[in-house]
Amino acid sequence: METTVNFQNRKINWIKLIMCVLGVIIIGSISGLANIGNIETWYAGLEKPSFNPPNSIFAPVWTTLYGLMGVGLYLIWYAPQSKARSQGVKVFFIQLSFNFCWSFIFFYFHQPGLAAIEIVLLWGLIVYMINRFYQVSKVAAYLQVPYLLWVSFATVLNISIWWLNH
Repeated sequence: METTVNFQNRKINWIKLIMCVLGVIIIGSISGLANIGNIETWYAGLEKPSFNPPNSIFAPVWTTLYGLMGVGLYLIWYAPQSKARSQGVKVFFIQLSFNFCWSFIFFYFHQPGLAAIEIVLLWGLIVYMINRFYQVSKVAAYLQVPYLLWVSFATVLNISIWWLNH
């Protein structure tokens, strides 16, 4: 069975692509699932700004974003070796760790102020990651723009919730 196809003069290994996408989705889902109890209790009791989306929006948005992140990771990880590629892969996993930890800081530890600081750092890591990705694959970089936009919105939301509840 053929597991590769030609895409922009590159062969795609579907197994590796699926592993990257599913790996990122699973990591992201773990932090979300681990905090469901706090979302339904503690978070439900917080005062929120008028632009707070309904809880039902978050899972499909994050699943889509994690999928895009996984495709971007694949495009970078399996690109020819370069300094930008190495930096891109490293910062990808650093920002993914920050992404994972944010849910615990905010929902599990009930620390929206500390989570606000952490998400600002995450935002900077995403910008740096996009810059590194762009040096290797413009497609991989552009796939991260929705993630950056959502984290920008999440940053404003996080800070607003902290402000309204401190």
